[in-house]
Order: sequence, then C-alpha cells, then structure tokens
Amino acid sequence: MGTGPTMEEQEETAVVYRPIGVIHTPFHAIEGMPIQPRGALGVPGTVDVLPEYHAALADLDGFSHVILLYHFHRVSGVKLRVIPFLDTVERGVFATRAPVRPNPIGLSVVRLRSILAGTLQVENVDVLDGTPLLDIKPYIPEFDSFGVDSIGWCDSSLRCLPEKRSDDRFG
Repeated sequence: MGTGPTMEEQEETAVVYRPIGVIHTPFHAIEGMPIQPRGALGVPGTVDVLPEYHAALADLDGFSHVILLYHFHRVSGVKLRVIPFLDTVERGVFATRAPVRPNPIGLSVVRLRSILAGTLQVENVDVLDGTPLLDIKPYIPEFDSFGVDSIGWCDSSLRCLPEKRSDDRFG
C-alpha cells in the first residue's frame, strides 16, 4: 500500500469552499453551548442563505429536518488527539466530534420550521452565532439513519449529553 500524498502535494490540490450563508443562534460564545443538537432541543436559530442561492431552496420546505454543514470559524489550530466533552480520556480526533480537525467542518441535523425569503427558521441548533454555512441537505432517515452495533467509547458517555456544554478547550 502507498503512503498517500505528501503535505506539499495536498496543498497543490487544495479544495476551497465558499460560504452559501450564515447561521444565527443565541450562542455568542463557545463556552456554554450545547455540544450536539440532542443537547439543544428547542433552541431556535435562523439560517440566512445568500440571495444567489435562494433558488436552491425550492422544495426543501417539505422536509421536517435538514443537515447543516458548516465551517468551525472560531477554531484555532488542529489537534490529532483530544479529550472530548463527553470523556476524560484522550482520543484520536477522528473518533470524536471535536472541532479541531484537519478540515474544520461541522454537521448538525436540525428541525426545519419554515423558509421565508431565503431564511430558514430552525430548531435544535447547537451552532455558534455567525457560523459560515457551507451546505444544506435534506435529512432522510432511510438514507441517513442506521442501526449500529457499536458506538465505541461513547457507549457509556451519552447519558450526560443533554446537560453537557462546551468549554474553551477547542477555542
């Protein structure tokens, strides 16, 4: 097996994304935010889509939930090993949802309440106010939900999820 591309080769083929909008929430500081949508039940937010993308919102209003993909714009640096919010043991970042990733991309499944003039009213939002939106996808349980056999180290940590809040460890 090969060793894969070098950092220099990767930089030559860099992938660039541009935001398609902005996510607005009640969370103006990283500290104290819910760490997943399940911990943000009932929290409202809005997603303002840039005017040039309004036509892409056609037919989205028939879905009760959407997937928001966004850029962790307030994250500083990359860490390959982290202590996640739900644990006290250091883990590989790819085995966590920590934002200090090589590509700081976040994902949240939120309830879609309405769409009006390019603005989505959403609920169960666990995102920092002002976060750049990269994409929106409809959530379709038959595509996106699987029964699983194991959830690794998280198995014993999920009981505290609703009360768990972020702190400054990844800011």
